[in-house]
Amino acid sequence: MSATPTVLFLCVHNAGRSQMAAGFLRHLGGDRVRVLSGGSEPADAVNPAAVEAMAERGIDIAGTQPRRWSDTDLEATDVVVTMGCGDTCPVLPGKRYVDWELEDPAGKGVEAVRPIRDDIERRVRELMQELQVTPPAT
Repeated sequence: MSATPTVLFLCVHNAGRSQMAAGFLRHLGGDRVRVLSGGSEPADAVNPAAVEAMAERGIDIAGTQPRRWSDTDLEATDVVVTMGCGDTCPVLPGKRYVDWELEDPAGKGVEAVRPIRDDIERRVRELMQELQVTPPAT
């Protein structure tokens, strides 16, 4: 693993779970980690309830745009975190894969997205410990 690990978060639409996870890791990891996210069938926009739930934590993901993952993303990645994309998630031998079973926030209001957000934050913090990525001093 590189000195600055690269983590790729993948879900189907790259509009909710993967965007929240990427937002948390960027916020908590700073320049100590490189963060990518993508989807197998990207949505047109990030889920507004996910944007609102993250804003409640002081993390702005409103400016992000769902995108399709690329082979370049996958090749540059140390850890691939999949979130419900099943067989549509790419598999590259030699990469570390982690699957997070998370409820899909699509179509849900912010009240229903908050517990998903909180679960994602917990998992991101655990991943940071595994990768020995410490949050920047405040």
